[in-house]
Amino acid sequence: MSERTFPAPCTVSEQARAWLAVEGGELSYPAAGDTGAWLAMAEQANRSTVRRFPVVELPVRVEDLDVDGATVYTARPHRVEEKADEPVFLWMHPGGLLVGGGDACRTTTARTALSMGVLTWGLDYRLPPLHPYPAAVDDAIAVYRRLLRDRGPSRVFVGGDSAGGNIAAALLLRVKDAGLPMPAALVLNSPQVDLTEAGDTFQTLAGVDNVLRSLQATNALYAAGADLRDPYLSPVLGDLSGFPPTFLRSGTRDLFLSNTVRMHRALRGAGVEAELHVFEAMPHGGFGGDTPEDREATAEQRHFLDKHGLDKHGLDKHGLDKHGLDKHGA
Repeated sequence: MSERTFPAPCTVSEQARAWLAVEGGELSYPAAGDTGAWLAMAEQANRSTVRRFPVVELPVRVEDLDVDGATVYTARPHRVEEKADEPVFLWMHPGGLLVGGGDACRTTTARTALSMGVLTWGLDYRLPPLHPYPAAVDDAIAVYRRLLRDRGPSRVFVGGDSAGGNIAAALLLRVKDAGLPMPAALVLNSPQVDLTEAGDTFQTLAGVDNVLRSLQATNALYAAGADLRDPYLSPVLGDLSGFPPTFLRSGTRDLFLSNTVRMHRALRGAGVEAELHVFEAMPHGGFGGDTPEDREATAEQRHFLDKHGLDKHGLDKHGLDKHGLDKHGA
């Protein structure tokens, strides 16, 4: 039997169809103990991200901040004026719990700040193979404590994309266990919240998602022998009661659709206000950023955060910085 093909449907924009026409490649992972090869793989991926999205062309100022040894990139869009007790979006970058750090984190933080129109702290959390679990979550809790020293929790918003969704959700489990106040809201975009990859769509959408394949190899590298069912590694398996209102986004071609749907149901089962958005034909991470669907997803996310107390700073009635979005497709 010939391999199945999945043509782009007519139900999405022309730009989205073009993104779906790009074939995803298969990754070959190094041996578990080959630290040099893993580092080289990560460096190559990070260089590709920086080349694709040069920060110097974006109307946003990015500064470095050291927080108890953790690196944070603070990104302020040019249109966002500094104000006392202004809100901060603490954001965790994607990258399969392996890549996305360093200059790549700086780049994606700048784009996130621009699309959201708010001061954004992008955490360059430590990664394997040099710094496996729990280093990333340790970094996250240190930065969250730092934010709480300067502002009330109602001015702090937490979010993450893909692997960053894992760190963001694990952070809030740590926040809860430490008896700290929760942030105003949480954003989980296609979150990697189950490292066991037990969900249905890891089977049904394998080969359909043209962006993502199974990450079992990197999950094992990150966990470094710890039980993948530990809630700090797979937050969907944790006690989510007491979590703040949560926005979740995925797509019908997203390999992590099961992760997102299950996290939504787990939050609802724990009595948490949770809003789920599933976009037609969207693969993992969206359609590359510059499509009507991507802009709609960003608008929905911004609307959710505004509903839960995020101030507006120079945004249009749809909650978007039109200059940044129209020019850069963030």
